[in-house]
Amino acid sequence: MPAALAIPLAMRLLLLLLAALGLALLGAAVWFRLAPMPPQVWHVDPAGVTPPGTPNFELRAGDGAPRIPRDMATVAARLAAVAEADGGRLIAGDLALGHATYVVRSRLMGFPDAVSIRLHPEGEATRVEIFSRSRFGHSDLGVNAARVARWIDATTP
Repeated sequence: MPAALAIPLAMRLLLLLLAALGLALLGAAVWFRLAPMPPQVWHVDPAGVTPPGTPNFELRAGDGAPRIPRDMATVAARLAAVAEADGGRLIAGDLALGHATYVVRSRLMGFPDAVSIRLHPEGEATRVEIFSRSRFGHSDLGVNAARVARWIDATTP
């Protein structure tokens, strides 16, 4: 091999290291996108959960739950439509019956978030208890709080 085409050992090692890093990132991306979200683990009642010790969630339950001045059927239909439009996939329950859990994955890496919703009719209004949390990571950079606000805003008149 001519000397001009020879790749120094340090350069070859660097290329090998970069290739290994690229494969590791690709493997992680596949894992996050395909990570299972078993309903028996993620389908919970927001009123009964203990908030995680990490800041990667948004919980609105009890006195902190929003009250929407619409009947439960209308709120359920609107929330289901918003969840679907946001890429949510129903994994358990049925909002028409008052309790459901969706999985929403981030667009780039496919990080899964679980969103559990419990609806309570209160006269002509509906109380929406909602718990959105990330499966992976310590912080969600406000993604869950923004999602909950967006979903609630979409149901209010």
